[in-house]
Amino acid sequence: MTKSIVTGGAGFIGSHMTDRLLAEGHEVVVIDNFSTGRPENLETIKPLFKGADRVFHFAALADIVPSIVNPVAYYRSNVLGTMNVLEAARLAGVKRFLYTASSSCYGLAKVAPTPETADIDPMYPYALTKYLGEQTALHWHKVYGLPVVALRLFNVYGPRSRTSGTYGAVFGVFLAQKLAGKPFTVVGDGTQTRDFVFVTDVADAFFTASESSVAGEAMNVGSGGTYSINRLTDLLGGEKIFVPKRPGEPDCTFADVTKIQKLLHWKAKVSFEQGVAEVVKNIDYWRKAPVWTPETIADATKDWFKYLSK
Repeated sequence: MTKSIVTGGAGFIGSHMTDRLLAEGHEVVVIDNFSTGRPENLETIKPLFKGADRVFHFAALADIVPSIVNPVAYYRSNVLGTMNVLEAARLAGVKRFLYTASSSCYGLAKVAPTPETADIDPMYPYALTKYLGEQTALHWHKVYGLPVVALRLFNVYGPRSRTSGTYGAVFGVFLAQKLAGKPFTVVGDGTQTRDFVFVTDVADAFFTASESSVAGEAMNVGSGGTYSINRLTDLLGGEKIFVPKRPGEPDCTFADVTKIQKLLHWKAKVSFEQGVAEVVKNIDYWRKAPVWTPETIADATKDWFKYLSK
């Protein structure tokens, strides 16, 4: 039986990854709350890696605004924490290491669809620390021969996405507003587009990468399309109001998936319409999520405007 470690396995993507691995007959060990990234944690987790074949590293601090307010915590978790997991994997002789990278490394991409060769230009500490974690993982491949693949995720959505905490991902914001009968707070004019990729497709990309012999590569994971926020509100159904456009946010995210299709023969299967319908079917999951208003959004994002406005 293949033994797989999933860090952050109780989270959004990690829990879907755990489901997939269990369905494939793997023994799965979930490590969660590894957010502080303290060096002594290496000794704590090291025994869990004994006999592990694959590591899927999802654990990280997410969200833009908290990373601006507290960059030190993000470095500890996303850079030092990643190094700790890499070392535990290396010392255990793990055969495959899958790192969850972020398309935020491209910043305001000048090319769409965006290839892996595009300029790297992180706009805030979250993006920077995820990229540094990616480079650390690839360095462990280069120096120690740890078989690493980094998958740069675009805009992941689906059931079990985060419901609490700071202002963040658009689906959680909109679904809570829909349940409360409130209008959708659309940033800017809503014509900006995002490469929304469904979470089970993401888990499939990770599993496919773990089954392959490809190593030392970073690859985009996207849907093959890009969809406007106005299109999303049309599919969800409801009134909308507009809030100010935020600095440092791209007008378009759109993955060039040529590389992953060539190296892994992988492509997304779930259409945007199918994915949104599946999310709506599970909308009760967001019933306890905060309901954001223009006023609370303005307060939550004030540091965003303070530091990212040029």
